[in-house]
Amino acid sequence: MPERTSRAVEEEELKVARTKRFRRIAQIAVGVGFLLLWELASGPLVDPFFVSSPSAVFAKLGDWLARGELFMHLGITLYATAIGFVVGSVLGFSVGFVFGRYEAIGAIFDPYITAIYCLPKIALAPLFIMWFGIGIESKIAMSAVIVFFLVFLNTYSGVRDVNPIHIHGVRIMGANEWQLLRTVIAPSAAAWVLTGLKVSVPYALIGTVVGEFMSSNRGVGFMIAQSSALFDTAGVFAGLALLATVGGTINELLKRLERHLLRWRG
Repeated sequence: MPERTSRAVEEEELKVARTKRFRRIAQIAVGVGFLLLWELASGPLVDPFFVSSPSAVFAKLGDWLARGELFMHLGITLYATAIGFVVGSVLGFSVGFVFGRYEAIGAIFDPYITAIYCLPKIALAPLFIMWFGIGIESKIAMSAVIVFFLVFLNTYSGVRDVNPIHIHGVRIMGANEWQLLRTVIAPSAAAWVLTGLKVSVPYALIGTVVGEFMSSNRGVGFMIAQSSALFDTAGVFAGLALLATVGGTINELLKRLERHLLRWRG
């Protein structure tokens, strides 16, 4: 019986490994196929002025790299995004936890939070420029505001979603507020919080780039805006490809972190 169980586990693990390998190969095949179709369509079927081509996009990235502009502008965008993400996440988690844990406070401030959340975030960009100037501070503020609401809403929902039976059970066993937070509320809300963090990463990048569109002479957003002003389609697509690659990489890292932190769920 133990040998049969061990063999079944090994077969299941091999099946999972084969499935993962097949999905990875399929993902690569789809990406390569898309690039090939794009390259073939550019010119004979579609004017390259409108869609450029993968070869032109890679050439533009290589030109930026050779001139030392790629990492300089990318570093500025990532710096503003990282600071905005950290500030927005910390504030969003703190406020969301307090509002979720103390219902009276949440009920008082809920309509005001909702009203601000409904504002188009891009409409706040001119205000941030007036407050913080045209430097990197306005980009950080734009990114932080977007992240704040995403993390706040997920944290609030996660804390409110904790099963009251678990809370009462731990209290009956004599747990204090810190033990309750550490053993019940934090593990239960972790999935919600991590989802909010994972979703907010691309939006943090969007907030920074929007700020760079509005007023900047540095950053990936500036490179895209400059290429657009010069009718350089390859430059626009190169900037977009750069942002997509960075966002996808960060999202994959967050997925791995999520799997590690939530490994207790099985």
